Amino acid sequence: MKIKSLKLKNFRNYELLNLEFDGSTNIFYGDNAQGKTNILEAVYLSGTTKSHRGSKDRDMIRFGAEESHIEVIVEKRGIQDQIDMHLKKNRPKGVAINKIPIRKAGELFGIVNLVFFSPEDLNIIKNGPAGRRKFIDLELSQLDKVYFNHLSNYSRIVNQRNHLLKDSAYRQDAMETLDIWDFQLVQYGNAIIARRKQFVDEMNEIVSGIHKKLTGGKEEIRLIYEPSTKNMSLEQALEMNRQRDIRMKSTSVGPHRDDVCFMVGNLDIRRFGSQGQQRTAALSLKLAEIELVKRVIGDTPVLLLDDVLSELDKHRQNYLLDSIHDIQTLITCTGVDEFVNHRFEVNKVFHVQNGQVIKEN
Repeated sequence: MKIKSLKLKNFRNYELLNLEFDGSTNIFYGDNAQGKTNILEAVYLSGTTKSHRGSKDRDMIRFGAEESHIEVIVEKRGIQDQIDMHLKKNRPKGVAINKIPIRKAGELFGIVNLVFFSPEDLNIIKNGPAGRRKFIDLELSQLDKVYFNHLSNYSRIVNQRNHLLKDSAYRQDAMETLDIWDFQLVQYGNAIIARRKQFVDEMNEIVSGIHKKLTGGKEEIRLIYEPSTKNMSLEQALEMNRQRDIRMKSTSVGPHRDDVCFMVGNLDIRRFGSQGQQRTAALSLKLAEIELVKRVIGDTPVLLLDDVLSELDKHRQNYLLDSIHDIQTLITCTGVDEFVNHRFEVNKVFHVQNGQVIKEN
């Protein structure tokens, strides 16, 4: 799987930009705040409908413009697809595949598989559970359209249930429909939990070997899915927490509150691991993600590396670079010396300065 080209119009700090990518390594270098990450963001957005930064559509439109356009050409097994995305200030984004508009975001998933790796991902272990849930949800949404649909429905139901709980203070009849919402929440919630547990099992098969190599055989890592329901079923937990939910006006249990534990030996490194252990585990996790995508789709994903190398020591840099030689990679960095020093093969180099991108080789 390769991304052949990217065209931007009024996206972030780019008025117009046309890029053709090499099928292997593409480096975008330059000072900070020049627009390097914006290129990776546009690519990721085109494949997932989401900004990795969590930005809203209107915030990605160039200042002074009313809308933005992204066009990406993807090649997979010799067949090319064109993805067009229009971002608008006050209306939902428009997406077309091969010039045919799509109605649901889920129709886009599977056209291109992307793995995004940023310095923030190195903190996924030590930060809160929201980031770990997001990691699972973003990857599973790309790999499994059924999961994406379940997740969309579940999120809608939780929002509806929370509105109902807030209304209950001044509307007695509001509680009459709570059982209906709880039934649907359990239905979709159980499906999400089951698929997430399967994902964690699949990741464990891969991440253990990677982590052993990264630590020179000294450490063994294991991921454990932690449901917020503890040892109860989701249905039982909802019923037990109903009065608390009514009092707090919020849904306190369900997959939107779940977490993933990272154990090294008998140590929960989320809480008690060193920064080095947490970062090594995060790198293992991202490399395992790449390998899992390969297994599921029977092809390589496109890797987006956003200034990650500067955050890693030499050993981890070498391991990462050695692991991605067969994958199309778009890399941002402040300089190309780190790649030359690693004798890493660089196929295309672009210098990014103040919204201008100049190809250097």
